Amino acid sequence: MKPLTLVAIVTLTLTSINVSARDTISIVGSSTVYPFATVVAEKFGKTTQFKTPTIESTGSGGGAKLFCAGNGTKHPDITNSSRRIKISEFKKCTDNGTKVVEVLIGFDGIVIANAKTSTPMQLTRKELFLALAKDIPNPDGTETLVPNPYKTWKDINPMLPDSNIEVFGPPPTSGTRDAFAELAMEGGCKTFDWIKDIKQQSETAKKAGDYAAVISLKKKYKGICHTIREDGAYIESGENDNLIVQKLTKNPSTLGIFGFSFLEENEGKVQASIIEGNAPTFDTIADKDYPISRPLYFYIKKNHVGVIPGIIEYAAEFTKESTWGEDGYLAERGMIPLSDKLRAKYANNVKELVTLTEADFE
Repeated sequence: MKPLTLVAIVTLTLTSINVSARDTISIVGSSTVYPFATVVAEKFGKTTQFKTPTIESTGSGGGAKLFCAGNGTKHPDITNSSRRIKISEFKKCTDNGTKVVEVLIGFDGIVIANAKTSTPMQLTRKELFLALAKDIPNPDGTETLVPNPYKTWKDINPMLPDSNIEVFGPPPTSGTRDAFAELAMEGGCKTFDWIKDIKQQSETAKKAGDYAAVISLKKKYKGICHTIREDGAYIESGENDNLIVQKLTKNPSTLGIFGFSFLEENEGKVQASIIEGNAPTFDTIADKDYPISRPLYFYIKKNHVGVIPGIIEYAAEFTKESTWGEDGYLAERGMIPLSDKLRAKYANNVKELVTLTEADFE
């Protein structure tokens, strides 16, 4: 048998992942990361020989679904995410032969905002949980759950306004929704000792090797802490943060949930609630004083590197000090930079195309 020529090898590579007709990077995913990625993409298109990448705001969950569906022209090259990729999503990627490079790019705070014409709210994560959970601990103090009975903020705390609980927020496909559930809802949920004990029981079961109990207990805990009520108090507003701002300005007694960077863009219209004594600012998020902050990521499809032009060069632009560093142009847009150590780690991930593995989730 004759050895394969370079042309034959390239042809086989293109055929194996069904990529030969696209010369523009395709990016999907988080609406929170979208404005940062767009700025980088525009600069990349202007300063290199590559075309400006196309970016679609699908939400973190929607982006992961598209990204992990397979390799080839029909599938995106990069997905943005305002939370870490879930193990279930990662397994979908690996099942479809997709190799993934993880790039942590910075931090963002989740803001609970109202109209600038209103009085700023001062809330705790416990109050947010009691306002928005589908089922809550029985107000009589027993260790049971009841359907959420609260109609107004004053019902929860007499020091809060006597206004209906109405919160505009993102849908289940959004990374902001996932992060809000984990950081705000769960943060308030586990202030109840008997619910916190459920999580501890799952850890004990894990040490004992009782994985059936682990799965059951984790499902029970997450069901209590992450499930948002569906009776009209929480109003899904799609992946469009502009729509939430419009709703808040028209309804001054309502609240909305979105990222810190979007708050900065609309500071003339809306204001942030103070959460447990801390307002979301560049410094409080960077110092972890603001309790509802989350990491931002993008994920590269390693299979497409070297086939779709410019992927590695785009990632290199994103991870330059002048882009994501403390004095970079993304910090000016509201992204909270990583530490020097983390920036070095993830810049190396890009340079070496370090592949994410299942062990990284342990």
